[in-house]
Amino acid sequence: MKKAHGNYVLVTAAYNEEALIELVVQSVIQQAVLPERWIVVSDGSTDRTDAIVGSYAARHSFIQLLRLKKEHKRNFGAQVHAINEGCKELKDIQYDYIGNLDADVSFDPEYFGELLDHFERDAKLGLAGGFITEERDGIFLSRKHNRIDSVAHAVQLFRRECFESVGGYMPLKYGGPDWHAGVLARMKGWRVESIPELRVRHHRPTGTADRWQRDCFRQGCMDFSLGSHPVFELVKCLRRMPDNPVVLGALTRLAGFAWCYWTRQQREVSREFEEFLRREQMGRVRRLLSPWANSKDRRLSELSPDATRGVRGNVAKGSA
Repeated sequence: MKKAHGNYVLVTAAYNEEALIELVVQSVIQQAVLPERWIVVSDGSTDRTDAIVGSYAARHSFIQLLRLKKEHKRNFGAQVHAINEGCKELKDIQYDYIGNLDADVSFDPEYFGELLDHFERDAKLGLAGGFITEERDGIFLSRKHNRIDSVAHAVQLFRRECFESVGGYMPLKYGGPDWHAGVLARMKGWRVESIPELRVRHHRPTGTADRWQRDCFRQGCMDFSLGSHPVFELVKCLRRMPDNPVVLGALTRLAGFAWCYWTRQQREVSREFEEFLRREQMGRVRRLLSPWANSKDRRLSELSPDATRGVRGNVAKGSA
């Protein structure tokens, strides 16, 4: 007999996603456990995003297209606004879990069923999702900085009580609503887990050569705005020196953090949040410097070759 799950709902913010939106739509409609409702928020799209989603919504009653009319460039605050508008459409729906799903990902048909199994086995699990993989030479491999205790924004699924306790997503000047929500969840006593065995394919190319400086500097500003400890930030940037662009990316991120520090930028979080985050971060630094912790970290990293080994190809396009 098939295991019964709690039901779930999804929200996707989509802005001019005609090139990729069908991959995630196909992934969702092929799920062994379908969502109760999926709100796709077309946030001022000017391409064929609306038409593509609308054609699927006409054939699948759980898909709902919500159009926001105002046109704008892609930015972090607008995305959170779109997600929050989608959440409002769910106020009359009975559900146990609510998830954010980016418009540029795909995953296997058992993804949500297996994810719900994890929630059903652990009543304290408040936020979970799969590991992000990205294509390299035709193979989807685990993203380098995936962590078991942090869930990527693209695939965050919350227990409803957890989502309500953190107040949903907060629009932040420099981004990081997923990080903010994850830390708040742990502050509220919930467990947060990214599951290596559940692979999610990310199809949008990562930062291009003409924008890496801006992106890395913005990430440093984001770290500062959320209250990162300066020692932790230094250690993190040192560890990311080998990442592309080698050395320059990490230095630019550190420069963004330092600029906010010396210009006395206003942090966007409460003092309580900052203190909690810094305790977590300095605990990680101490574990990193401990010989015993290093051996433990190596054991955890051994999950990667097997649990996140490459997966060739995209989701096959089945009939709608």
